[in-house]
Amino acid sequence: MDAMDLDAYFARIGYTGPRDASLATLRALHALHPAAIPFEAIDCLLDRGIDISPTAVDAKLIHGRRGGYCFEHNSLFTRVLTTLGFEVEGYAARVRWNAPSGTPAQPRTHHVLKVGAEGQDWFVDVGFGGCVLTAPLRFAPGEVQVTDHDSYRLLPIEGGVSLEVRREMGWVPAYDVSLSPCVPRDYEMANWFTSTHPTSHFRANLLCALTTPEARYGLLFNRFTTRPLGGEPTREILDADGVERVLRETFGLPVEPAWRPIIERAVNAPAP
Repeated sequence: MDAMDLDAYFARIGYTGPRDASLATLRALHALHPAAIPFEAIDCLLDRGIDISPTAVDAKLIHGRRGGYCFEHNSLFTRVLTTLGFEVEGYAARVRWNAPSGTPAQPRTHHVLKVGAEGQDWFVDVGFGGCVLTAPLRFAPGEVQVTDHDSYRLLPIEGGVSLEVRREMGWVPAYDVSLSPCVPRDYEMANWFTSTHPTSHFRANLLCALTTPEARYGLLFNRFTTRPLGGEPTREILDADGVERVLRETFGLPVEPAWRPIIERAVNAPAP
């Protein structure tokens, strides 16, 4: 396990609490991480690839104040938690979010975690975009677990569990998790597919998400959605300048001139 600069990470997410392997610490970090570090995959659209080595992830998400996707978020979170003394195990999941009924099974391209704290196993994920967890879940299949922004449940499936989230239309599947532990090379292979394969949606879609104590914010192409805590969702259709503005002001990203062409393509893309 590569050395982890906890001071830099804690400054990035605004954490000033104890540095112990307690459930309270896990809960606090799980809430702060997705509120400070956005979910985004802009480098895929720029053909830069995604490097998930510890040095690259720290340089990008911590020091570069960028966001990332699941392999970056959850590998960073793994190193933080392990440095603090937590027992962490990584799994892989098949994403089902927004997939129409009958869609063929997708490859396991999502990184999730099991974390041991105070004698119990917890389901942890700080890298799942617009419905990212903001608190660890108990491994209690069938139990509805309420968090600040959404309610979730884990349902037993063959070889693992399925995570569902409750939205206006009812229970929606997020992903199916295989409970066969992964090794780092599993994530290297999945990351290579997700960041480079032409069928990967990260190669075609401009997207970004951030979940704060006040709201969930999501950008897909030029559609900017706000889901305020306890309020009704709103959606804005943005021009290119508007997209740049929310990337900077809402998501806190250091927008580069090189991003402008992909922003303009996103603005002109047909509505999904």
